[in-house]
Amino acid sequence: MAYLQVNDVHVHYPIRSAWGVQRGIVRAVDGVSLEVERGEVLGLVGESGCGKSSLSRAIMQLQPVTAGSIVLDGEQLTGLPERVLRHRRSDFQMVFQDPYASLNPRFSVYSTLLEALSRKTPVPRGRRRAAVAQLMQRVGLSPEHMDKYPHEFSGGQRQRVAIARAIAPEPKFLVADEPVSALDVSVRSQILNLLMELTHEMGLTMLFISHDLGVVHHVADCIAVMQRGRIVEFGPAQEVFFHPQHNYTRQLLSAVPKMN
Repeated sequence: MAYLQVNDVHVHYPIRSAWGVQRGIVRAVDGVSLEVERGEVLGLVGESGCGKSSLSRAIMQLQPVTAGSIVLDGEQLTGLPERVLRHRRSDFQMVFQDPYASLNPRFSVYSTLLEALSRKTPVPRGRRRAAVAQLMQRVGLSPEHMDKYPHEFSGGQRQRVAIARAIAPEPKFLVADEPVSALDVSVRSQILNLLMELTHEMGLTMLFISHDLGVVHHVADCIAVMQRGRIVEFGPAQEVFFHPQHNYTRQLLSAVPKMN
């Protein structure tokens, strides 16, 4: 059985007038089914507005589904009571697109990471700073900066903090939603390499989301191409990248910079 199963999932948003009257619906995700095997990286690619983020938030149970089911490691997440879901959430974590928006500006890096480390097991008081230091070193950050706040870091460093927060509870499944698109070109490859190193080191299963097919090809084992809320192509990364079957996939490939 696949580690993650998305079964005919629909996510619809109501369109309302200024007076609150519903005028229609937006089908952000329209009957998506896909599977991710244990230890696999699935790349989900498509242009902005195609429903990628809505699907990722549904998988993370941050967005209710209109229909369908999401099964993680044999357990159906859709419909779980909040208390049970809160207990399970340490097994599946998410890295968001904008690290500045996803980190609490009032929390120091130490406070942010200590809270994440304590999700499964409380950290003894005497070991807290050492545990945070070890976690920071794991993602390439200097422990001497643990008392700083998010605004004191560069974009790439903030994303490393966000990644550290995500892996702190030792999850089994990670969603990376456009994790490098808000970063300078000079640091994107560093963050991508960090994610791949952690995936192999921890045996993570990952859903990697991007609008850039070239980036997805670099990190993914399989690729799913999404257009207007639906999966239009799915297959091994090499096959999708070099032998695309759908015209939309070919259009995405035409936007990938070519090496001269």
